[in-house]
Amino acid sequence: MPKHLFSKIRFYEIKDLMQNVKRPRRIDIVLNRYRRKNDIHCIRVHKTNDETYPEKVSWQADHKLHPTLEKLLRDKNYLAAFHSFLQSEFSEENIEFWLACEDFRATASPDDLRWKAQQIYQEFIQPTACREINVDHQIREKIKESLEKPSLSCFNEAQKHVYLLMERDSCPRFLHSDAYLSVKHKSRTLWYI
Repeated sequence: MPKHLFSKIRFYEIKDLMQNVKRPRRIDIVLNRYRRKNDIHCIRVHKTNDETYPEKVSWQADHKLHPTLEKLLRDKNYLAAFHSFLQSEFSEENIEFWLACEDFRATASPDDLRWKAQQIYQEFIQPTACREINVDHQIREKIKESLEKPSLSCFNEAQKHVYLLMERDSCPRFLHSDAYLSVKHKSRTLWYI
């Protein structure tokens, strides 16, 4: 029996079985080590700051390459670059409508509310508007009905629709454009000065 265990036949059978086992490539081993090292580093940094953080920080969440549309709209430099990018693509009405809605929400006076709502409707939503935005017919009708007694939330649905449209369509193209890269480069150089 022991002779049979170490015979050539058994050795080749074992070798054939080993071909079906997936072996890690060298690059996978290196990348896994690098990721584990970064995860451990993130945990160590957060524990030394004496603040409460989750125990493990995901590698993908920490290493996002591009900011979200929300962050772009908060920063004045990125907002200006995004606006000029949309002008070059002939779709600046989206960002202008979004900004007009933000201004509308900050309105306190009921008289100003009615006036601004009428102005936004005529400029962006009315079917023959000079800078008509792309929203559904149902949204247009709801806004038209709410103009009789406008509230701060009468443009919320249209604003959300336009925001999602910019987030899915315009923002990814902007993040790969020269306009974004130049603003990003300027912000880095100003930080060091």
